[in-house]
Amino acid sequence: MDTTDRPSAHAPSLRLSGPWPGLALSCHPGPVVAVTALVTALAVSSGPGSGRPVLVAGAVLTGQLSVGWCNDAFDALRDAEAARPGKPVARGAVSRSAVWGAAFTALFLCVVLSLACGGAAGAAHLAGVVAAWAYNLRLKGTVVSWLPYAIGFGALPCLVTLSLPGSPWPAWWAVTAGALLGVAAHLGDVLPDIEEDLRAGIRGLPQRLGPARTRFLLPLPLVAATAVLVLGPAGPPGGLGVAVLSGVALCAVAATTVYAGPRPVRAWRKTALAGTVAVAAADVALLLARGTEIA
Repeated sequence: MDTTDRPSAHAPSLRLSGPWPGLALSCHPGPVVAVTALVTALAVSSGPGSGRPVLVAGAVLTGQLSVGWCNDAFDALRDAEAARPGKPVARGAVSRSAVWGAAFTALFLCVVLSLACGGAAGAAHLAGVVAAWAYNLRLKGTVVSWLPYAIGFGALPCLVTLSLPGSPWPAWWAVTAGALLGVAAHLGDVLPDIEEDLRAGIRGLPQRLGPARTRFLLPLPLVAATAVLVLGPAGPPGGLGVAVLSGVALCAVAATTVYAGPRPVRAWRKTALAGTVAVAAADVALLLARGTEIA
């Protein structure tokens, strides 16, 4: 029998809450909600289409759910050995088999809803979802750990525009900015846990670079994404665009140069992640403002 299906003695409070809260928490609800809300808003702002934003939202939601559940189910044994907090599967709040079942169910629904958005739109979105699953199952511990994030985030504008009437291709700058934000999301997400990952044998790009070099690398894709969003669309960027680009550059650099004491600690890595979120929010605002221009 798979021992991960047994309740853990170390988390009685989670056992009492039952499997449904554990299943909900194991999907990584924060990123699921954030990405779904962003792409839905982009679908609404990009143009007409009766029921199209609903289909896009459903496709993205089920895709993100499948990726989150796949991640926690696959990493359950490693998370249990590391006693990582906030991991319901590893703590026995929900069985590993139940989370795998949820992951494959969500993946099936994602395929149906993605293709309902159109053949090209569905293929583009599913390419991103497959890349995310490949990250969970294999690429997380390789030097190309950043690539699934770039593909996954870059595919989202493709889903939005290809689902429009006529299936227009997205503007190059929308896809490029999405891919760059994906790389930044990978670096910022991994940064606080690099030492734990190394002890667990995970050697993706950020782990190979180490905390200090990852911290200094993190502003580059953020600033590049902002520059693409400001300078990529036709016409002059305007004073507001230049101001946003300058502010993002200062924010990104400042957030990754915070130290506490003589050596870097977890606190500044969390500060770097907060700075990443702030800059990403500015980029999302720029992308939404350009909604009708991305096709």
